[in-house]
Amino acid sequence: MLLGAIDPLEGSVVILVGSALVLLGMFLSKERGTLRYWTAVVLLIALGVAAMFALSSVGGIGGESGRSMWWGILVLPYPVGWVMGTASLLARLVRGIRHRHATT
Repeated sequence: MLLGAIDPLEGSVVILVGSALVLLGMFLSKERGTLRYWTAVVLLIALGVAAMFALSSVGGIGGESGRSMWWGILVLPYPVGWVMGTASLLARLVRGIRHRHATT
């Protein structure tokens, strides 16, 4: 998910696949609380990416496209989902490191 953030348009597919793989991992680990959270993350990213590709296919927004910059609101679920997913993974990493230090 972090690698895809280098280029948000082309990297969006990498981010979507990465978040779906995390969701699959949560499903296989049977963590129900995080399963719902990651389902929401994947859905947000998928909706935002779909909107981004749809807007790109019709010429984008602003400038000479004839579409208002307000159409960009449709893309907002993508960065929201990415931030939610990244924050969750970082929190999990910190918890793992703290747990490891507490047991040694």
